[in-house]
Amino acid sequence: MIAPELARYIAAHAAPPDAALIELRARTAELGRAATMQISDDEGALLTLLTRVVGARRALEVGTFTGYSSICIARGLPPDGHLLCCDVSTEYTAIAQQAWAAAGVAERIELRIAPAVETLRALPADADIDLAFIDADKQSYLSYYEELLPRVRPGGVVLVDNTLWSGRVADPDADDGDTVAIRTFNDAVAADDRVESYVLPVSDGLTLIRKR
Repeated sequence: MIAPELARYIAAHAAPPDAALIELRARTAELGRAATMQISDDEGALLTLLTRVVGARRALEVGTFTGYSSICIARGLPPDGHLLCCDVSTEYTAIAQQAWAAAGVAERIELRIAPAVETLRALPADADIDLAFIDADKQSYLSYYEELLPRVRPGGVVLVDNTLWSGRVADPDADDGDTVAIRTFNDAVAADDRVESYVLPVSDGLTLIRKR
């Protein structure tokens, strides 16, 4: 994890959120403790940039919450691009759907309410996903990854959030279920010869994975 003052400096030099994202952050803050699940503004700017760098047309998100990350990804897609969002909460995604409309990206986004593993397994086996973002229950990370990777095109990218887990992944005394699951995921990706990967010290850790 980088020093807080450097994190603030980096955030100050990222593309700032517009009115739609600022309003969404304020609406999400009303949820109380759950609001901590929302990604940071600078990570959102990075998602948009990476989506454009990859040239993504077909994207997928596991874990949508109130829609901040999905707006950022959708904005990186071309006008005819498509983002499939997987979530289990109708309460949180109702906020997301309102935010998508306010941000002008609703026509690019499809929402499926169901356990994400079921949604992923039901997708065609064709490797046509350009970019995927995982930010959901940590103990299912490896399952999501294994279902997603065969459906990502060669050269496509999988982005995975919270992979530093507030530094707990490097704490040998941290043995709770989420920390162990993230360590297991990180080790599996690092050893996977199907991909190239790097853990970016962005926010709470963002792993960038490129399929060979």
